[in-house]
Amino acid sequence: MKNNNSTIQFLFVVFAVALVCIERSETSSAADRPNILFCISDDQSYAHTGANGDPIVQTPAFDRTAREGLRFTHAFCDAPTCGPSRSAILTGQHIWRLEEAGNIHSTLPAKFATYTELLGEAGYSVGYTGKGWSPGRLAPGGRNTNPAGKGYSERRFDPPFTGIRSTDYAANFQDFLQNVGDDQPFCFWLGTSEPHRSFQAGSGKLTGKDPAKVVVPPIFPDHEIVRNDLLDYLVEVESFDKMVARAIVALENRGQLDNTIIVVTSDHGMPFPRAKASLYDAGSRVPLAIRWPKGIQNPGRTVTTFVNLSDLAPTFLEAAGLKPPEMMTAKSLLGVFRDETVRNRAAAFIAMERHDGCRKGGKGYPCRAIRTKDYLYIHNFESTRWPSGSPDPSVCARSIPYGEIDTSPTKTFMMEQANKDGVAHLAALAFGMRPAEELYDLSSDPHQMVNLAGSSAMLATQATLRRQLFDHLKKTGDPRVVGGRVDWDYYPYYGKISTPGWNVDEKPNG
Repeated sequence: MKNNNSTIQFLFVVFAVALVCIERSETSSAADRPNILFCISDDQSYAHTGANGDPIVQTPAFDRTAREGLRFTHAFCDAPTCGPSRSAILTGQHIWRLEEAGNIHSTLPAKFATYTELLGEAGYSVGYTGKGWSPGRLAPGGRNTNPAGKGYSERRFDPPFTGIRSTDYAANFQDFLQNVGDDQPFCFWLGTSEPHRSFQAGSGKLTGKDPAKVVVPPIFPDHEIVRNDLLDYLVEVESFDKMVARAIVALENRGQLDNTIIVVTSDHGMPFPRAKASLYDAGSRVPLAIRWPKGIQNPGRTVTTFVNLSDLAPTFLEAAGLKPPEMMTAKSLLGVFRDETVRNRAAAFIAMERHDGCRKGGKGYPCRAIRTKDYLYIHNFESTRWPSGSPDPSVCARSIPYGEIDTSPTKTFMMEQANKDGVAHLAALAFGMRPAEELYDLSSDPHQMVNLAGSSAMLATQATLRRQLFDHLKKTGDPRVVGGRVDWDYYPYYGKISTPGWNVDEKPNG
């Protein structure tokens, strides 16, 4: 009997110790869950960081993140327009799966799960500053708070130039950190409005930048007006980077830098003609650097595999020990972090529906693209429409010609000189009509200026890429390919309307 009691007591002790170990393991696991600092600029193309080779711009925060983590050379937004791109990032889905959220100045229906909401339910403190999900209205989609998190916006500063927002993003991040529990992981969205237009003219020169050193992409005329416009844009890229640098210092001061996943990227490309609101690289290829010492093997690597920004949502969830919901069709990057051989990352997929509705009846310009190492293939579903908006400003919500392109010195110059030698061809590329299919050979044409679709030498390649694109669209349920409701031309437009009488056409009956 004594032996039996001893045995029972021994088993009880073992069981009790096991419970303590499990409890400690769970507590430790909760404490070790990574923090997330997601830094996103507004309208910045891939080329414009120091680490990516620009000779003028100073981006020490991005460069450090890349140097101490990973630098991605083939990262692409899901859509080269603010709201849809941000919706894809939050939901881990392509925009063609998100109904109204596929348009800018729309809404993000609450039925689509976001990584921020799921992390909040798992105990994360979630917040944002600046530009979170935007622009649009949340209430029509059944939301009453910004899906980027709880807003922090009280802190302000005196910006050096007009056009730079007075929001002190980094100080607001510090305020957020003060409200995070000692043992609580956090997820914060630091979204600047820079380098979105408008810029203070001449700010680049005022900072000592030399127009002669500007790298002018061949899609623009090499003219003094364009060079100075690019300089002013780079000033605002640097403004974003300075905020990221200060946020990193805040993490260092709290001793939380190495357990924080830091992501530095942009929602889409630069606010210039044939860039933003287009599927070409200048509009869709974005800078991306990720730092996470506890989760990234062999840091300092340059990652050449293809990434869509929507891949960040499942990445954040899996890093936090959560299973992404089935509706998230994007792919986690944790295998890339671990330096594993990854498959099925040989292409990125990009899409557009309605941007600012600058065509009669508020119509969009629906198009889809597949971008591989060697080629860019674009399928334009409504090639009889003006891709950059109608030249007639009376049919544009913003009451400007070619209204999908932001007003700028570069745009104005190209419009005014559209019939002049050296500009006419570039103006046609920026503002003119486009065929149903476009194909660009990136080895000889990295800026996608010579459309090879239809040429006899490229028919086989064109057919292969078309098939790959449409297979992916079918697999992921794009209504433009599989059938069903195609309502993007008819969803409400919640943006500012400058044109009297402008409206979105009602959908025809049936």
